[in-house]
Amino acid sequence: MSVTHPTRHAPRASHAQARTAATAEAEARRLLWECRRGMRELEVLLQRFVDQVLPCVTAEERSTFAQLLALPDPVLAQYLLAGTPPAEARMAQLVGRIRALCRLGGG
Repeated sequence: MSVTHPTRHAPRASHAQARTAATAEAEARRLLWECRRGMRELEVLLQRFVDQVLPCVTAEERSTFAQLLALPDPVLAQYLLAGTPPAEARMAQLVGRIRALCRLGGG
């Protein structure tokens, strides 16, 4: 007589979830590291976004944020500090969210 265990697959699911959570955590740490800039003002804005908003964003928004971080500091300063909107709609929306977070945070 064979006995099957309905919970036998549960550890795999838990392991997969743990791996996904670990991957997300590693990516968040990497993005936080990439927030380090030559301008302290940019660092504060970008790190605040990572800390407060990044855990709740979609994969597409996370990808757009990574693209934003790849830009040089003078371009980021124009977008985030001077208020010049990016031409690309997704990037402009993200920049707007980061700037709004700054206004809400009093910074």
